[in-house]
Amino acid sequence: MYCFRCLIRADVPYNAGLLRPIRIIAPERSVVNAGPPAAMAAGNVETSQRITDVILGALAQAVPDRIPAASSGTMNNLSFGGWDTRRERPFSYYETIAGGMGASAHADGRSAIHTHMTNSWNTPVEAFEHEYPVQVRSYRIRPASGGKGAHRGGDGIVRELKFLEEADVTILSDRRERGPYGLAGGASGQAGENALIVKGKISKLPAKIRVTAPRGSVLQISTPGGGGFG
Repeated sequence: MYCFRCLIRADVPYNAGLLRPIRIIAPERSVVNAGPPAAMAAGNVETSQRITDVILGALAQAVPDRIPAASSGTMNNLSFGGWDTRRERPFSYYETIAGGMGASAHADGRSAIHTHMTNSWNTPVEAFEHEYPVQVRSYRIRPASGGKGAHRGGDGIVRELKFLEEADVTILSDRRERGPYGLAGGASGQAGENALIVKGKISKLPAKIRVTAPRGSVLQISTPGGGGFG
């Protein structure tokens, strides 16, 4: 429903009447209509993003001038927690990290922005470091990560966190093997990357993982860029 509503030129109330022209076919016990005991934790975050990519990519064949190339396609979910020895209390934190927006027939994609199913705000670095035993080593745009084209895809983000205490870290992300698709001849955006740096040694992490980050280690999240157009 989100995808079709995005194609309406003027905003309209989201009510039952908007649903009447659309028939949704979602076979039971499939990934779009799961039942117990299927895991659902990623349904609202990662699966919803990729379904959006699929639907918009299919509709682009009918209305290519109104649909952009794929955006980052993931919320880059990051959570961590542990024990803060200085404050003598437990800590836990969760965030989603922005990426690149897909380009369209009319404009380049925007960089470092939440798209489609995600809309989280940033926690200011000063407040973040004041509240948690973490140092923000880097928070910057990932250059040239957007796909090339007549209109370029937006660039993703590089976010590096140094843990001042040991922490249990969970990453729930996607688009780590294949970058977001381009349209009308545009190139795909760069795939994302996750890495943990311990005493100078860089270890690549998969898209979805739970790992213990030692004190002094640095977690590096590089989010996907958007696809190019044309």
